[in-house]
Amino acid sequence: MNSGQFLHLLRQDGFPEPVEVQQAPNGLLGIHEHPFEVKALVIEGDITIEVDGFSTIYKAGDIFHLALKQPHAESYGSEGVKYLASRKQ
Repeated sequence: MNSGQFLHLLRQDGFPEPVEVQQAPNGLLGIHEHPFEVKALVIEGDITIEVDGFSTIYKAGDIFHLALKQPHAESYGSEGVKYLASRKQ
């Protein structure tokens, strides 16, 4: 998916405009949760998200979605990751 398609999807689903997020190479965040719902489009690099013991790798063009307060862990590939993220309360 490209950024134009992603922006259309966000509007359709009632999400606000996204912000660009960048994470350093080989970084990680242990299990945590957010007080909001997240929908994001990976622009560069990759991110691995673990939910309920299952890991999924997201690369450029992939969208990931996390529900409100969904416990998860994140790790970033050797090039780090850049993504557009929108948060909905």
